[in-house]
Amino acid sequence: MADATPAPAKAPSQRPQLTSSMRSSSYLSDHQQYRPPQHRIPEAHAHHGIDTLVEDTSPSKSPALPFNGVPSPEHPPVVVDSGVSHSYSHPNCAPPAGRKSDRLVATLFYKGADRSATAAAAARSTSGGLSRSRSPARNGGGGLADSTESLPPNMAPTTSMDEFPLEPPTQESEQLDHLYGSYVSPLCITSFLHLMSTFPLPDDAEEPHSSHRCLDNQESPRVVELTLTPAPSPSYLSLADLRKHELIYRFEQEWNVDVALQKDTLWRKHPRLVVFDMDSTLITQEVIDLLAENLSEPPDLAERVANITHRAMMGELNFESSFRERVALLKGLPATVFETLRPVLNVTNGVPELLKALKRLGVKTAVLSGGFLPLTGWLAKELGIDYAHANEVVIEDGKLTGEVKGIIVGKERKRDLLVEIAHKEGIDLSQVIAVGDGANDLLMMEKAGLGVAWNAKPTVQMEADARLNGQSMLDLLYLFGFTGEEIDMLVS
Repeated sequence: MADATPAPAKAPSQRPQLTSSMRSSSYLSDHQQYRPPQHRIPEAHAHHGIDTLVEDTSPSKSPALPFNGVPSPEHPPVVVDSGVSHSYSHPNCAPPAGRKSDRLVATLFYKGADRSATAAAAARSTSGGLSRSRSPARNGGGGLADSTESLPPNMAPTTSMDEFPLEPPTQESEQLDHLYGSYVSPLCITSFLHLMSTFPLPDDAEEPHSSHRCLDNQESPRVVELTLTPAPSPSYLSLADLRKHELIYRFEQEWNVDVALQKDTLWRKHPRLVVFDMDSTLITQEVIDLLAENLSEPPDLAERVANITHRAMMGELNFESSFRERVALLKGLPATVFETLRPVLNVTNGVPELLKALKRLGVKTAVLSGGFLPLTGWLAKELGIDYAHANEVVIEDGKLTGEVKGIIVGKERKRDLLVEIAHKEGIDLSQVIAVGDGANDLLMMEKAGLGVAWNAKPTVQMEADARLNGQSMLDLLYLFGFTGEEIDMLVS
């Protein structure tokens, strides 16, 4: 029996690996993602490609051949899968067949002082007997004041220590635009997108998308347009309710901006009729207050008329009855007072340029005023407005009798006139824009496709579709989707 000899142990198999002789200094070459050229190219004709950027910097005996990057007969172009995918569709493109686009456009207006606009307004000269003004803000004495005028923080409500409150007024929280930039900053946009993401979307909605455009300036934009796809679910929150939502209001207060929300439809970009109020909209004054200032008896007449006007515009008084009451106080004024007031009218900044732009776009314009026809008709002719409607006063022996002729142009009459003009011109109401500032403008703003509150009373600001509190009426064109460059072309 032969002795059993143990079998030699089998060497364990090793995993294949790249040896130093098999390695190159190129990651692309090692992983077969790049085929080096077969011949050396003179340095003078070499084109540096991506391979030269990923080469190892360690010294090598043979210099690496740079990638030419230019196909040649010896090296024809080869199509390979790069792993990079590109989609030719975008949420803002036309929707797929069988679906409708559902986009919401949010236009953000920064409300800080625009020094360039202020300087431009001051540089403009008067023409045609009309003077230009920037804003309808009033000072305590009843005159017009600059809208950028501000009061010192925590200013005491009285100078008498006996009437001084037991507790000082609380310090207002600092607005975020003071911290992150006096414009619509990237963080402001991010905050708004985060706010909008809290509203539920439709059940069958796709992944939400957003895009934005700086309409006036890329570096420090004052106006930014955001497009959100899809819009929040209308079954949860209608567009009218979304505009009045408390979160939107808080965002506006925190960032010192106005937010205008609109459905992205064809009519947003192509309005055909724009209707304006006159007092405190096209001009910065209330005409009836100017008339009262021309009466010396009784001494407090102007103050009484101004007080009634203010309460009527705030919606505290019925406009028709308060208007008759104010006109009665003007009894005895000479009829020539309307001609006397023409040079006194301050046209709101941007109005002449806006009307010129609208005319070049083929948009009809109208002024529906609760004031007086002699001044309204004259102003409409000076500015090139197509339609003008206002109240007619009774004049006897060259003086005002204190009575009004015909139907008073109040809130119901303004709404009816808007519908009449649109019907006459064959314009659908969805292509009508109404701009006003007082409570007597709310019905016509509600009837129009878009109602815009211009430096309006608080009640009107909350009820309007959009609100503008800027320096120039030209801001209205941003709501159409125009950029600053396009607006300059329209008004040039």
